[in-house]
Amino acid sequence: MRRAACLLTLLLSVTAARADHATALDVCFNYSCLTTQTVLYSEAHISSLRNELQLANDAAEERLRLQDAIARMYRWAGEQTPIHVDRAGDFLDDGAYGRMDCIDHAHTTERMLEALQAAGALRFHRAAGIERRRSWLIMQHFSATIEQNDGGGRWAVDTWFRDHAEPAVVMDIETWKDGGYPDE
Repeated sequence: MRRAACLLTLLLSVTAARADHATALDVCFNYSCLTTQTVLYSEAHISSLRNELQLANDAAEERLRLQDAIARMYRWAGEQTPIHVDRAGDFLDDGAYGRMDCIDHAHTTERMLEALQAAGALRFHRAAGIERRRSWLIMQHFSATIEQNDGGGRWAVDTWFRDHAEPAVVMDIETWKDGGYPDE
């Protein structure tokens, strides 16, 4: 009995140690962050993203690599949450549990960018919060943003335009604010 208790204690401490090395972040979904669920990224996940982003030779290449890094983070989050049902825009997944609007995407992507930044994966950029654009008085759209460290510009990192776990759209912030779409 005592041996079993010792083994259980050892197992719990190993599990807790593994959890300490995981990166946790909240993913929100069901429109306007109505539902939030915490996902865990293992140290191996974060390390693979950091290694991939560290291959960038300049800011432009880091932005290109960031598109796929964010897609991978969404794919892993979709394995732990119902967001894998999300489709581009707001109407292709209408009524599905796990659907995401631009508010859900902006907050989730911002948290992903902050996690990458905290892990030392971003060398040429930093997370720069959430921006809003308005096409008309009523229409508005939100996105996470990054800023180049040397003052070289800002970009929207927008995952709302694409189906779940497809590469993020990284677009110059002024083009994005003017209503730019990635396929124009």
